[in-house]
Amino acid sequence: MKIARLAVLFDRQAAERRWQYGLNAFERYVGELLNDAGIPYAWLDDVAQLKQASYDLVIAALTDESARTAAALWEYAEQGGTLISYGGVNALALKLGYAMESPAGPGYAKWGAGYPKAEAVRFLRAQPWREAKEPAPCSAFGALALSSPNGDPAGAARLRFTIGAGVLDRFAVDVADTIVRLQQGGMPVLEDGAPAPDGSAPLDDSILKADDQSAMDWIWDRRTTETGVPYFAYPHADYWREIVIGHLLKTAADQGLTLPFIGRWPEGVERVAMISHDSDGNKDEYALTTLELMKEVGVQSSWCMLEPGYSKPVYDLIKRDGHELAFHYNALESQKGRWDAEEFARQFAWLTEAAGVNEVASNKNHYTRFEGWGELFAFCESHGIQTDQTRGPSKKGNVGFLFGTCHPYVPVAWSNERNRSYDVLEIGFLTQDLDLSDHWADSSVIAPFLEGVADVDGVAHFLFHQIHIQKHESVRNALRRVVSEARERGYVFWTGKQINDWQRARRNISIAALDDSGAVETASGQPIPAGAFAWVPVPDGATVQDEDTETHFGVVCVKRPLRSASGSIKREDDLHVQTGH
Repeated sequence: MKIARLAVLFDRQAAERRWQYGLNAFERYVGELLNDAGIPYAWLDDVAQLKQASYDLVIAALTDESARTAAALWEYAEQGGTLISYGGVNALALKLGYAMESPAGPGYAKWGAGYPKAEAVRFLRAQPWREAKEPAPCSAFGALALSSPNGDPAGAARLRFTIGAGVLDRFAVDVADTIVRLQQGGMPVLEDGAPAPDGSAPLDDSILKADDQSAMDWIWDRRTTETGVPYFAYPHADYWREIVIGHLLKTAADQGLTLPFIGRWPEGVERVAMISHDSDGNKDEYALTTLELMKEVGVQSSWCMLEPGYSKPVYDLIKRDGHELAFHYNALESQKGRWDAEEFARQFAWLTEAAGVNEVASNKNHYTRFEGWGELFAFCESHGIQTDQTRGPSKKGNVGFLFGTCHPYVPVAWSNERNRSYDVLEIGFLTQDLDLSDHWADSSVIAPFLEGVADVDGVAHFLFHQIHIQKHESVRNALRRVVSEARERGYVFWTGKQINDWQRARRNISIAALDDSGAVETASGQPIPAGAFAWVPVPDGATVQDEDTETHFGVVCVKRPLRSASGSIKREDDLHVQTGH
């Protein structure tokens, strides 16, 4: 099998022009989607680079609308290339007999039976095309609906045109923009968010929080459990990941090519769950009760420490039992905290001194306090904190997939930082303290959360405070139930640090080639973390004789080992992540 040559075109001059006027170029996130999947690709920052190599597939992530660019893209497709766009390449519309509609959104893309499982996937912005004078023949896929899944039609979700010996596959939806704003909020957090119309999530509490900016819909994106608990039920950002990657794999397969990608978790790990705690109250007895409960259920968890924390002997016990000591930054004004880089640094210095740790891998903000767009991630970067867990619900009525994702993901900056990627992995949480009277959701959300996470291969992250574990048997039983139901579904429990270490290790693997034995070669001399492997999609029409096959992204794939380009398997044992409970 031959690996498809894939490139992403992100026109640097077009991006610089946007940034000059304070506009975002979230199209840059297309590269991050491929990095996350572990798919090899080339990065082009000028359309002239299309002629430097023969690419089978090119994603036109961001281009200008000049005649020069239009001619180069047309020539590429005409000569047999496959051009893919997510809401762009509008300069080609007239040549194909089409015209741009007004930008549309938010709304829902309906793909019919097939992949992903969701019947309708939320989008935030689309640029549909309509037929104009002498429209070129094309194939249409899916349909856009405005405002609601059954709203006014807004055209096809994807159009496929034949151009000479090649094709243009154009999604109407600006997928990168939709994913980024679902994950990070529609805008920076500057004021309270609008409360839920049913009163279940009073966000207008005069405290700036992560969930004051959510791009999900209170009506169409929530469901209720059998006990009447409302929850956000659809990880729409993750569905878009599945759609985009699945389309790439299928497009390559249709050409008799393949696009190998790195397995999400190491060999022997099918699904990952996580439990974290926030030390609100800071009494040693709360910690000791929690340590006993975690020992009972056999789970190592992440302990986010709020100043003034516990006594030193308790920290020693936490570390002895293999739990992660993490940071719990407090910017709550009512507790004399503030949103400030110096205050973050002061509290962080307290934690390292009090807990006797030199490095801290994770942070979660107290009360999910959040301001602006990317300042928190910059705070974390400056102190070597590699993962954040702040993005989750602060109210009973917005638990679940509040930010459209359960994936560990890399957040991106606003236009003032040129939409760069932060050196931080966000691992959001689904809910806090189940069965805590009427304050939070009840245990009926556990099964839909675990099943929803499993559908998109994410992380099922549950937050339980030590103070509530100490004071409420119902909360202790809810934690026991989370662990039991997760294990029944094949989940293993990792800490935030374990998730971070593994994901960073797998993202450093660069696929180079397929060797004659069917193994996947990585870049020469590159360390391969223990347990890492690749999935190789089977080209269209190929016969599959290997028993080690699974369907991923809607495509049949064969599991293959990873080998360094020299031919020997090179392991990096210190990156090994435990696969047990």
